[in-house]
Amino acid sequence: MKKRFYLDYSILIPYIVMCLIGIVMVYSASSYQLLINKENPAKYAINQSIFFAAGLLIITVIYKMKTRLFAHKNFVNVGMAFIGTLLVLTRYTPLGMTVNGARGWMSVPGIGQIQPAEFLKVMIIWYLASVLAARQTSIAKVRKGQWREIFLRPLLIVGVMIGLVLLQPDTGGAAILTLIAAVVVFASGINYMYTLIIGGGVTVVSYLVIHIIVWSGGAIFPKSYQYVYNRFKVFANPFIDAQDSGHQMVNSYYALYNGGLFGRGLGNSIQKKGFLPEAHTDFMFSIVMEELGLIVSLFILGLLLFLILRIVLVGVRSKSPFNSMMCIGIGGMFLIQTFINIGGISGIIPLTGVTFPFISQGGSSLLMLSIAIGLVLNISADEKRKKEQLGYRYQKHV
Repeated sequence: MKKRFYLDYSILIPYIVMCLIGIVMVYSASSYQLLINKENPAKYAINQSIFFAAGLLIITVIYKMKTRLFAHKNFVNVGMAFIGTLLVLTRYTPLGMTVNGARGWMSVPGIGQIQPAEFLKVMIIWYLASVLAARQTSIAKVRKGQWREIFLRPLLIVGVMIGLVLLQPDTGGAAILTLIAAVVVFASGINYMYTLIIGGGVTVVSYLVIHIIVWSGGAIFPKSYQYVYNRFKVFANPFIDAQDSGHQMVNSYYALYNGGLFGRGLGNSIQKKGFLPEAHTDFMFSIVMEELGLIVSLFILGLLLFLILRIVLVGVRSKSPFNSMMCIGIGGMFLIQTFINIGGISGIIPLTGVTFPFISQGGSSLLMLSIAIGLVLNISADEKRKKEQLGYRYQKHV
């Protein structure tokens, strides 16, 4: 049967719905400031629409490719080398651009600005899934002395890539990449006890590091990383510095409070009118809650959670280790990015400057998410086809 008959609409439809909501909300959140600046009020919404169309095209291309091609060692290595080269060019050559204090953007003629670190999220999942899928026998029989030969080289390569992001400096992005890599490693087939031990150790270390940062007054950071301390300083109570370091958090709280259950109405946000910086990117969900209210916001979160669970379910049911790790890694990436964004704007965790998946304005982010969705749709179709062929062979044998 043709591949289109295996298309997983339970993944494709939520993706399209959230992207369309995102385009509407990008227009609502950005149009006022664009008008003040005497620019086209639909500028960012048009850009988001173009990237959405490009994302659909990418999904179509990826969906039509053979799944086994993605697991090919040479294909994966070329992808890692390409992203690594872009990160180096962005950080150390005139091609790079500094945005919000981080040199993480690159200007590409005819396309605009791209952020290579966004694409590294999918690339890390892809690389680790490929490498660890080929070592399943060793992982299943792992002994204490074998850990180094199985995991050391791939984790060192991933660590170097994350280090390039950290040098931009982008500590929030580096933290997310580290968590994504951990999800794939934990899904590789290692004993669950190691997951519990490592997870518990990371939690304790993180708790101690946060207190050391606050206690030291930021003295442990170089000057270029002082913004990290400022975010931790206002984390507990942003109102102590409401005009400077806590400005974003305070106005995010106001936006959440103004929305109530049913919102102020589409287009009626107060905070987007110059009070809340980056209203159409990092703090998009604050504007969503202010204009559409808690009930609609919970619907959007529920739709995203459904998509994540569906992707993870495809991974759990996959017979191929590569397919399984890819889907679990991508589902984990969506969940991590959502939690960090919502946690940041609501004060659960310090701000990291992470966009909300599919809703926030950002071409690189939307293209990266579209690539991830394309890979999952391809894997889902591949697993459906294998299951159908297996059933056909069984019936023929009987």
